[in-house]
Amino acid sequence: MADGGRRRRAFIGSFTAAGGPGVVTAAVQPHSGALALLESVDGVPDPSYLALAPGGHTLYAVSETADGAVAAYHVHDDKPRLAGPPVPVDASGPTHLSVFGGHVLTANYGSGSVSAVPIRPDGTLAGAASGVLRHSGSGPHERRQRGPHAHQVQPDPTGRWAVSVDLGTDSVRVCTLDDGTLAVRREFALRPGSGPRHLAFHPGGRYAYVVNELTPTVTVCRWDADTGALKPLAETPVLPGAPAGDAYPSGIVVSPDGRFVWTATRGEDVLTTFAVDEDQLHLTATVPCGGHWPRALTESGGFLYSANERSGDITWFTVDQETGVPRYDGSVEIPAASCIVFD
Repeated sequence: MADGGRRRRAFIGSFTAAGGPGVVTAAVQPHSGALALLESVDGVPDPSYLALAPGGHTLYAVSETADGAVAAYHVHDDKPRLAGPPVPVDASGPTHLSVFGGHVLTANYGSGSVSAVPIRPDGTLAGAASGVLRHSGSGPHERRQRGPHAHQVQPDPTGRWAVSVDLGTDSVRVCTLDDGTLAVRREFALRPGSGPRHLAFHPGGRYAYVVNELTPTVTVCRWDADTGALKPLAETPVLPGAPAGDAYPSGIVVSPDGRFVWTATRGEDVLTTFAVDEDQLHLTATVPCGGHWPRALTESGGFLYSANERSGDITWFTVDQETGVPRYDGSVEIPAASCIVFD
């Protein structure tokens, strides 16, 4: 248990425009990984992605709306409490956020940009974004890549770099943050038309894995934290055969010991397990996600959790420690579930 015996909690985001309850808290059973719902709060529209501050006492959420905002919640008890009004990010459609350099960074899909919002010492947010880094470029997919679409932003394992993934430009940008201003230091191209969505780092710090939404693959990359260099090495399919239609891969997770990588694929409603072999991934199994449209995937305590947006539930799986293959164990109903994080 965390914090001297306090039970562990999960925080779940959802789309309120599709009937979701907002931000939900759940207790995590330590031996089974099962979730028991506790509280919910709906003061922010479409809190689709969440991130905890270091220490776990403040939770941040995007408001994935046309206007775009980010909100802070105090989570000292089981009911999240808004810590001030949502702060505009000066961009539309923020889909992801992370804490970096004393700021909340948001990846804004609609605007194709990354915003930085300062964090006060008490965890609350300052009243405006300190900077917005606008991406540029496009890709060959006529409908989805007419312009930039930033889909994720996160720190690298050293905390030195902010790494943003852009589906519209088929690229990953490596950035710094100085005095609240983001600057691109290097940009790395992935295969045209691949549509990179999310990136996950190997715990050893030498590799990164990018799941691609427009082609159902994972791109294995070498990562150099000293220089902030990302080198694509190979692409591996996330499905054992050709998908029946558009596959729409979504989440990607690396196991804490670095032996396995898991992805979620919405069009096929499956989770895929890869065995890690240095700079290669080997697809070993696919299993049903237990719901429909797995939007996000998270590992915690030896269990894997899938937020299934269209079936409106969170499913959880015990991970076989030898093979990495997840086994379905249970679910809890949360309409329009989109994300799950743990304290």
